[in-house]
Amino acid sequence: MRVGVVLLWAACANLALAAVGGERVVARASGERILHEERSLYRNILVYESNSQRCLKFGRSATDRQSCQQLGNPDYLVFNYTRMMMAALYLNPAPARVLVIGLGGGTLPNALRKVIPAARIDVVEIDPAVVKVAHQYFGFTTGPAMREFEEDGRVFVKHKLKEGARYDLVMLDAFTDQYIPEHLLTREFLTEVKSILTPRGVLAANTFATSSLYEHESATYESVFGPFYGLKSRNRVILVRLGGLPPRGEIEGNARELDSRLRVLGAGKEGLLPLFAVESGWVGKSRVLTDQYSPGNLLNAQ
Repeated sequence: MRVGVVLLWAACANLALAAVGGERVVARASGERILHEERSLYRNILVYESNSQRCLKFGRSATDRQSCQQLGNPDYLVFNYTRMMMAALYLNPAPARVLVIGLGGGTLPNALRKVIPAARIDVVEIDPAVVKVAHQYFGFTTGPAMREFEEDGRVFVKHKLKEGARYDLVMLDAFTDQYIPEHLLTREFLTEVKSILTPRGVLAANTFATSSLYEHESATYESVFGPFYGLKSRNRVILVRLGGLPPRGEIEGNARELDSRLRVLGAGKEGLLPLFAVESGWVGKSRVLTDQYSPGNLLNAQ
């Protein structure tokens, strides 16, 4: 899901703010039992267990967690952002074809398989080592309805455009150790994603809730899709549907329909529905990110 640098394991507790699998959290490092460590072509990878959780880390900080699962309940969605991403189903409760860009430990694909078992899911991850770890340590498996592709997400989308493929739901969850790769932030890329969506297809994107990039990113999404729903906790998840955003009543009806399935994952409607807010008015106030102007990681660090 993300590209990392050098890993440091903290032997003592250290409270820090971190970019976590795209989720910003405050977490305390404690004693960790390391299960796997390697350096891939793209990052250093660490799998460890701590506080009844198994987690995947890429980053330098002891709290840069990309994926975590509870050892006693691996179906439970540990991170807030994963629960918000599943709210994309409120905009389309029964997508037949799904694309997830960014694998990590396989949290989102595994959750989607449980909630919408009839869907055909394609998962794209650039790093073969991450794919291996997801299989070996986090219970990610493939089959006729769950396919994996070891490829850059934007290259994959371009290939699907040429093939004429269409998806009912696309989830963007690819991160470096700093933020989303810059070539996956631009108006051109989002236009390509829009072109592989079905007429009422849904896009869900995991982003940060606060940064200097926030307004530029918002203007870029609005320039391609128009107004969007923004769900904020520690992260912001952007939700759009082609043909216009569904009204509140439709979202609430879909939430009721899905609640028994999502609640098992820790994503009940009482926690998700209050987060829905329409965002608009960014275009003209902030600069749109393009392939020629996309200093995303620089802006995000300001």
